[in-house]
Amino acid sequence: MDAQSAAFDPKRFTVVDHPLVQHKLHILRDEQTGTNQFRQLVTELAIFEGYEAMRDFPLEDVEVKTPLETASCKRLAGKKVAVVPILRAGLGMVDGILQLVPSARVGHVGMFRDPETHEPHPYYCKLPSDVGERTCLVVDPMLATGGSLVAALKYLREAGAKDIRCLTLVSAPEGVATVLETDPDVRLYTCSLDRCLDQNAYIRPGLGDAGDRIFGTF
Repeated sequence: MDAQSAAFDPKRFTVVDHPLVQHKLHILRDEQTGTNQFRQLVTELAIFEGYEAMRDFPLEDVEVKTPLETASCKRLAGKKVAVVPILRAGLGMVDGILQLVPSARVGHVGMFRDPETHEPHPYYCKLPSDVGERTCLVVDPMLATGGSLVAALKYLREAGAKDIRCLTLVSAPEGVATVLETDPDVRLYTCSLDRCLDQNAYIRPGLGDAGDRIFGTF
């Protein structure tokens, strides 16, 4: 854990630093990486993060008859999941989570950032009716100021969500601090804690605009 990461509660903030994650992340950052490869990498990184975010899901014993004998195995103990992308870039991470949990429900929270004030403006929110009974995985590739994620968390809490885990690919320290201070019960996962935000609230070194790179809208 580096000095920046150590500034945050390790029970609530995790940097997923597996060597394969870091390798894929360097390709994701490269300005020469094309839309198709970028999109695939976002999906793959979401899978790695999903593993970590669901590491503590409870298990129960089950007997399974193999072709040779009966085996004592483990299965998930009824944990239900909702994946909630923050539109639009968060959509790029949804397929990765659904590959891990095909039965997960999918909600959507739409935000856009004012280019002058950098404040988030909501325009859409649709969540599963039983969101309060599910572990909510909120996905968004980039955590900059934290404004959009904080607004999404507010919607989820008002809808009754209790167990919320946020998955991002690159995060600025300023955004991490804002999210963790605003919601004392949220857990945050990222593949990289980047250096800082610049004067325009862009993550440095970052990876550009994740939404534009996922959807090819430059």
